[in-house]
Amino acid sequence: MKIATYNVNGINGRLPVLLKWLAQEKPDVVCLQELKAPQEKFPENELLEAGYHAIWLGQKSWNGVAILTKDEKPKVLKTALPGNDDDSASRYLEVQLEKLTLVCIYLPNGNPAPGPKFDYKMNWFQHFDAQAEVLISSGKPVIICGDFNVIPTEKDVYKPEKYIKDALFFPEARKAYQEVLNQGWTDAIRYLFPDKTIYTFYDYFRKAYERDAGMRIDHFLLSPSVLPYLKSGGVDKEVRGWEKSSDHVPTWIELKEF
Repeated sequence: MKIATYNVNGINGRLPVLLKWLAQEKPDVVCLQELKAPQEKFPENELLEAGYHAIWLGQKSWNGVAILTKDEKPKVLKTALPGNDDDSASRYLEVQLEKLTLVCIYLPNGNPAPGPKFDYKMNWFQHFDAQAEVLISSGKPVIICGDFNVIPTEKDVYKPEKYIKDALFFPEARKAYQEVLNQGWTDAIRYLFPDKTIYTFYDYFRKAYERDAGMRIDHFLLSPSVLPYLKSGGVDKEVRGWEKSSDHVPTWIELKEF
């Protein structure tokens, strides 16, 4: 099973890129973030024609998450982060795929920081930490993936000294991410490539993609019962170079059959 996560940065505007990538790479399951489309404007028919069923939480202008599957639609478990019901942003989608629980998240960016947006990010992180603890304590196979808006370590960003004042690299955000890992989750991409420079995001400015000046902020967290089935993983970096592409690149893992 090949599972991918991809912040599309506007699903309707980037639909040709998404469809081209789906046809080329043929992932079995895709978690999408930053749909930037209200519920009724999601391109369900186009994705069905491409061979993918979809469950989505739309939102006008910003946010939004979705899960695409080749087989039948998974069972929806949660459409909001537990304990954070007052948050109107579409950022959390939890489903059941046979034996696997799959969570798609779009964690808040937090910039400019410090300030209200960073406070919102850390509050969301607090609720997410609690839900991650519930999920891993179940002992069941669980994968959490998406755009975490966190640069975990210095080796996950080009010239880390340039990001000292960025909410994605603030010590508080990195500590919160590490506290989730400390529950027993495995950062799948870093596990597979402990020493390799891997980026999942390249800014639109200053030819960041051409200079390979990126950061790694899209992650897969695997529960202990999933880790033995991890077969491979990587990023489809070349997609960032396609015309009108997202500033993120698709990130994926492949699992052996449970």
